Amino acid sequence: MLIGDVARRSGVSARMLRHYESLGLVRPTGRTDAGYREYSSEDIRRIFHIESLRSLGMSLRDVGSALDDPGFEPSELVDDLIRQTRERIAGETALLTRLRRIGAAEPAGWEDVLQIVALLHALGSESAGKRQRAALSSVDGVAMPVEALVEAVLSETDPNVAGALRWALAQAGDGGSVLLAEGLGSPVAEVRKRAVQSIAEIPDGEATALLRDALTHSDIVVRRCAALALGARGVADAVPTLIDMVMEESHDVDAADALSTLSSDPASADRIATGLVDCLARDTVEPSARRRLTQALADIPGVTASRALADLSQDEDRAVALTAAYILTLRETR
Repeated sequence: MLIGDVARRSGVSARMLRHYESLGLVRPTGRTDAGYREYSSEDIRRIFHIESLRSLGMSLRDVGSALDDPGFEPSELVDDLIRQTRERIAGETALLTRLRRIGAAEPAGWEDVLQIVALLHALGSESAGKRQRAALSSVDGVAMPVEALVEAVLSETDPNVAGALRWALAQAGDGGSVLLAEGLGSPVAEVRKRAVQSIAEIPDGEATALLRDALTHSDIVVRRCAALALGARGVADAVPTLIDMVMEESHDVDAADALSTLSSDPASADRIATGLVDCLARDTVEPSARRRLTQALADIPGVTASRALADLSQDEDRAVALTAAYILTLRETR
């Protein structure tokens, strides 16, 4: 079979067949009387073998070794091809992500594109200072894509940079809360914590709804962070978790402050006082926890809290009794 016929049947151009011949990959078995290359069925079979191996990403040099070396072991080469392919896919995926983020920012011109690219590079810098400056500058001029900010804040370990990123996310507007919600389902505890901390700084209703849901999260750190944020927003659903935080001495001062904020509503004040009193009545509560619960009653207005303090002023625990009596004196003065 002449080279033109081989090219038509194999899909390999005549030029490429000549290149294979120059490399010694496949040589025509014979020549016609006129000197034209003539390929045998074995030659054509080898051409198809070459194309099959090339389709795996093998170089022509590796193809030659595979076909001509009887001792050639494919496993090592295949493992190397797998590694190279994964690296190539990772690189292409990173590029696609970067392009999507640039597109989402809706740049008005090439100057905007260049600024976004510069900010994205800065966010990935090894320098904490550069990452922080990128976060702070993302709200000036061309905005940083929200998806990039979310990815950065969920992976950030430097507390100063993380704070700047949370602030930038809070300024970015819609979309951040939904993306951060995915972080709440991460198997990594630190990522879940960063996610709820970031949601807590977004002041919209969507974030508040996510924080409400987080009150039942399996991660106690997520539940407590959500409760503190909801307390500051006046959401009474956080009361049980906040009372537990006071009792268990977990950010108990912040939790007591949140309970005080919530108690501005008379109905919530009565609920909070009742919850604190119920905890005080448990036999299993440690003395130190009873003192913290008593102190938490100080800023809870209403009859229920006052009655509880009056009873506690006669408590067997002298520290609790003195604390309650002192609080009652202050309340009477006010």
